[in-house]
Amino acid sequence: MPDSASPTRRLLLGGLAGALAVPAVARAQSSWPERPIRWIVNFPPGGAADILSRILAEWFGTKLGQPIVVENRPGAGGMVGSDLLAKARGDQHMVMISNAASHGIGPVLYANVPYDPVADFTHIHLVGTFPSVLAVGPGVAAPDLAAFLAQARAKPGEMNYGSGGNGTMNHLIGQLLARAAGVELTHVPYRGSAPAMTDVMGGQIPALMESLPTALPNLRAGRMRPIATSEAERSPALPDVPTFAEAGFPAVASTNWFGFSAAAGISAAVKARWEEEMGRAMASPEIAEKFGRIGVRPGTLGAEAYTAMIRAELDKWREVIRAGNIKVD
Repeated sequence: MPDSASPTRRLLLGGLAGALAVPAVARAQSSWPERPIRWIVNFPPGGAADILSRILAEWFGTKLGQPIVVENRPGAGGMVGSDLLAKARGDQHMVMISNAASHGIGPVLYANVPYDPVADFTHIHLVGTFPSVLAVGPGVAAPDLAAFLAQARAKPGEMNYGSGGNGTMNHLIGQLLARAAGVELTHVPYRGSAPAMTDVMGGQIPALMESLPTALPNLRAGRMRPIATSEAERSPALPDVPTFAEAGFPAVASTNWFGFSAAAGISAAVKARWEEEMGRAMASPEIAEKFGRIGVRPGTLGAEAYTAMIRAELDKWREVIRAGNIKVD
C-alpha cells in the first residue's frame, strides 16, 4: 500500500527514528556536564595531589564547557576527601585524584576505613607516577645515604624524618628503609607537605621523605638536599641522585601513583567520556611537558587496567604492613 504521509511528515518521522537510533551513551555525553565539576583534592594545597589536580583542572576547564572547582579536603592520609566522594554515589559532577595513600595503603593500614577503595568509586585512569625522595636539611652533614644511616645507627631514635601525614606512601617508604637498613627512624607526621618541608629547611627535623613533584622546587633552590629516590631507576629530574636500590636496599623500591576517579554509580556514558578525555590529556604534549617539569610521568592505564592496579597495590601493601608489623604513629 502506498505511503499516504506527506513528504514533510515522512521527513519528520525519519528524523525522529534516526535520533532514537543514536545510542543512549552518545546522547548522554552530549548533555553532560550540566553544571560545574567539583574536583576533590584529598591533601592540603601545595602537595603533589594538589599540583596535578590544578594542572588537569585548567586543562579540562577549557574542554568540557563547564568550570572545574578544585576543593581541598585533607585529613587522615587522604581518607577524608575520599570518603566524601564515596558517599556521593551517582553524582555525575564530582571527581577526585585517587592515590596510593587513600586507595592503596590507608585501606589496609587503618582498622576502620569508611569506604571500599574499589567498590565505592568509578576508577577512570592512571594520571601519573613518580618517586619519593629522601632529603635532608642544610644542617645535616651526611653526604649520602650511607652516612645518613650511619648517623642514625650512632644515635638510635634521634634521627627523625617528616612526611605529609600518617598512612602516606612517604611514611611507609621511610619505615621500609628503617627495616631494610636495621636502623631506627622516627616518623614525624605533618598536616601536609608544606609544613614538613618548612621544618626540614629550618632545622627543626633533619630529614623528610617527600613526593618528588612537591620537593623539587626546594631541591633545585638548594634549600634541601636529596640523598636517595625510591623508584627502581633514577629520576630524569634528579639524574645525579642514586636510588635506594642502588644503595643496596632494593626492598625499599616503590613508586608513587596518582589516578583519576569518579563516584560509584555514574552512567556508562559519563565514565566513557571521562576515560576518553583523560586519555587525550595524558597523550597531550602540553600535559607531558607540564608533568615533566615536576618529575611526573603521565599515566597510560585506562579504567580497567587502573582498577586492576589498585587491587594489586592493596595486596602489595597489605603484605608489607603485615610482614613489617607497621602501625600508624
